[in-house]
Amino acid sequence: MGDFKHLVIVKFKEDAVVEEILKGLEKLALEIEAVKSFEWGQDMEGQEMLRQGFTHAFMMSFHKKEDFTAFLGHSNHVEFSSAFSSAIEKVVVLDFPAALVKAPA
Repeated sequence: MGDFKHLVIVKFKEDAVVEEILKGLEKLALEIEAVKSFEWGQDMEGQEMLRQGFTHAFMMSFHKKEDFTAFLGHSNHVEFSSAFSSAIEKVVVLDFPAALVKAPA
């Protein structure tokens, strides 16, 4: 079994200051030791029909589900969540144990 993943796909509100949200997420990932890795990206190629307005994806990896649970309860995450939530128009969240098929080179 691989890492435990936390995938968040969002469409930000028009008035959201996305750069500030991104800085906050990066700071959060660096401050909380339970986070194994964090990566994000902005859609550049997707067709609008398929994208359905979603623009950004965020992926956090944890060694195990218990680390993810610790992350959810961490005071920095709880505090940041309200700012993040208020900037979002639509969101999809998936939390899952990853099945590694091919390791990074």
